[in-house]
Amino acid sequence: MRFQIINSDPLSGGIDSEGIEMDLMRFRVTPLIEEHVAQVTELWRVAMTEAIGIAPIHSFESQAYFLQNILPEHYQVQVVQELSTGEPVAFMASNHNEISQLYVSVDYQRIGIGSHLLKLAQSECKGSLTLRTFEVNKSAQCFYENHGFIAIGGNSDNEEGLPDIVYYWQNRQAITE
Repeated sequence: MRFQIINSDPLSGGIDSEGIEMDLMRFRVTPLIEEHVAQVTELWRVAMTEAIGIAPIHSFESQAYFLQNILPEHYQVQVVQELSTGEPVAFMASNHNEISQLYVSVDYQRIGIGSHLLKLAQSECKGSLTLRTFEVNKSAQCFYENHGFIAIGGNSDNEEGLPDIVYYWQNRQAITE
């Protein structure tokens, strides 16, 4: 499967791997609030387990604490909610230089949500972004590469002890301005 890259306004909807935009009549992006923490933690754990094939190494409570108290110290944590239910279906933790976390609920993948979040991070960055993904997560590698990220290294220096890949994205507009 190839990703179709379409230049779009990052606030008008993200484009998924098949050129589908996130439906802004169905979903909204909002900052993480306390009421989201349990559901976002659960979707994070399920999506990550699906992506890398191992159970979470931290307890639910520890991961929820990290989401609510540690990540916001250095990152803006944004949640995608389904409007009809208010249910969180994805989240991203990013700052002007890095995407720390980007997970979409398994049932909501490939409908433009991840692309929308990625484009938001790209629009708010200071010229470039880095992120990491696990080597076993081939779907994420394809997603990031087809959104202009290039692999620049990697190691196994993470809590899971799994090999990962460092990706880099440069805003081409920033280079020409």
